[in-house]
Amino acid sequence: MALPDPIETIRETLVDQVRNVFNDVENGQQPVPPSDDALFGKDSPIRLVHADLVGMMVGGVRSLLLQMLHPHALQGVLDHSNFREDMHGRLRRTARFIAVTTFGHRDDATKMIERVNRIHARVNGTLPGGQPYSATDPRTLAWVHVVEATSFLAAYLRHVRPDMPGHLQDEYYRQFAVIARALGADPVPINRQEAEALFRDFRSELATSPQAREVANLVLTQRPKGAPPAVQSMLGGEAVAMLPSFARSMLDLERPGLLALPGRAATWGMGKTLRWAFRQ
Repeated sequence: MALPDPIETIRETLVDQVRNVFNDVENGQQPVPPSDDALFGKDSPIRLVHADLVGMMVGGVRSLLLQMLHPHALQGVLDHSNFREDMHGRLRRTARFIAVTTFGHRDDATKMIERVNRIHARVNGTLPGGQPYSATDPRTLAWVHVVEATSFLAAYLRHVRPDMPGHLQDEYYRQFAVIARALGADPVPINRQEAEALFRDFRSELATSPQAREVANLVLTQRPKGAPPAVQSMLGGEAVAMLPSFARSMLDLERPGLLALPGRAATWGMGKTLRWAFRQ
């Protein structure tokens, strides 16, 4: 009888641990199987970027921090989310949406988008100053989209493929725009130049507040079940290091400083390990 391969055992254990973090396995949720009939073709830029776990985790944290600087996006979270009790659940649901719309069968992707649109239709209210807000507002959705797209791609370039050709980066934005438009976002960038211009255009609409800083603190400190504390600290530190300086200042977050380089190296090492585990 052949003895089990210790390397393969380690690999399988690592894969199971990661899947348990991103899927609600206690309620029977399984990873999204890649489909040959997805919205995007195999090896297309959006599938390459969204397939890298570490890049998506760092980019996801960065995008959430930036989202909270928009008063409309922030108020929707404060009024309609149980983030204080279940930040991990919110992050996991976002990851599930990205996985289904990027890799799942196009019919499942369409159903997922329709489901989110129905949820957004119920998310509305009033800002502290009396101004109404709605999660279906095209411009608010545009902010959420542009910070996600720029964050995911920036993390991929930083940790996986810094030499990714410019035309493939533009194609990433064009592909991700398909999902953003289906959610009702407007305007939606379709290349790097448009994304950078839209990000700058939103600057005057952003605001800091104690509530935004509270959410940012929870994003950075609430550890997903099963994730080692060191991993949470490492990913959060990388996300903060990648924020624009104005955003760090508005959220009262300090740049990691001398710890940034070791943190980046550790994140790179973790990413390399995970890519090895999931490539087998």
